[in-house]
Amino acid sequence: MRADRTFAYGATAGLLGDLLLGDPRRGHPVAAFGRAAAAVERALWRDHRGWGALHTAVCAGGAAGAALLATRAVRERPAASVALTAAATWAVVGGTSLGREARAIGAALAAGDVEAARARLPHLCGRDPQSLDAPGIARAVVESVAENTSDAVVGALVWGALAGVPGLVAFRAVNTLDAMVGHRSPRHLRYGWASARLDDVAGWPGARLTAALAVAAGGDPRAATRAWRDDARKHPSPNAGPVEASFAGALGVRLGGTLSYGGRVEHRPVLNGGGRAVEVPDIERAVRLSRRVGWLALGAAIAVRKVRT
Repeated sequence: MRADRTFAYGATAGLLGDLLLGDPRRGHPVAAFGRAAAAVERALWRDHRGWGALHTAVCAGGAAGAALLATRAVRERPAASVALTAAATWAVVGGTSLGREARAIGAALAAGDVEAARARLPHLCGRDPQSLDAPGIARAVVESVAENTSDAVVGALVWGALAGVPGLVAFRAVNTLDAMVGHRSPRHLRYGWASARLDDVAGWPGARLTAALAVAAGGDPRAATRAWRDDARKHPSPNAGPVEASFAGALGVRLGGTLSYGGRVEHRPVLNGGGRAVEVPDIERAVRLSRRVGWLALGAAIAVRKVRT
C-alpha cells in the first residue's frame, strides 16, 4: 500500500478514535512518556542549557527513534502499518479531551459555580485560578482551546504528513517536554531553554495552518484575518499569537490582557480589540470551531502526504 494511503486511512481512524474514545484515564502513552522524561530529568538536571539540551535530545530523540523502528518493523504489512498510524494518531491528538475539559468548566460557570470552575481550570491550562473571576476563567478557557487546537491536534497532523509515525510521535514528545520544562521557572529557565526553542520551531507550521483554518471555518473570515494580521505579532509566543488572534477574530471576542502564571502577573496585549468580552457561551463556540479546524487539518495533512509521496 502506498504511504499516502497508509497515512490517510490510519490518521482518519486515529482521529475518529479520539472522537469516540478520547484519552484513557490510565495508561496513556503520553503520560508514560512524561514519567520517563521526568526520570531522565532527575538524572541529568543541572542549571545549564547544555544539560537541558541533552535531556531534550535523549527524550525526543528516543521517542522518535522508537517510532521509526516500529514503522520499519511493519512496513511490509499494510494492515499493520495502518493500525500503527491509527494508534499513533490517537495517542498524540487530544481534541476530544480538550473539548471535554472546556465544556466542563463552561457548565460550571453556566451554573454559577465559580469555585468548581476554578478547581477544574488546572486540567486545561496553567493559569492561577484563584486570581480569576468568571469572565476571566471563560477567557482563559477560550484562549486555551485556541492554543491547544494547534498543539494537541493540528501540529501533530502536520508532522504526521511530513514524516509519518515518527513525525507524529516526535511532535508530541517535543510539545510534552515544553510543557514540563519549557516554562520560565527558576529551575527550568536555563535547563528548559532547548525544549522551549525546539517547541517553537516544531509548532511553527501547525500554528499557521491552525490560524488559516480558523479563518476559513469561523463565522467572520474578514475579522479573523484582520486580527491575525494586526495582533498576532503582539503576543509573546510566536505560535500562540496567530492562533489566538485568528480565533478571537473568528469568534468576535477580545482575548489577551492581564493574566497570572505561577504567581507571576503578565500584562499581554489585547487581541482583536474591537471584539466584545468573552462570555460563557463562547466556550462552546470555541470548542466547535476547534473541532472544525481539526477535521480540516486532517484533510490538509492527507493532501500534503499525497503530494509528497
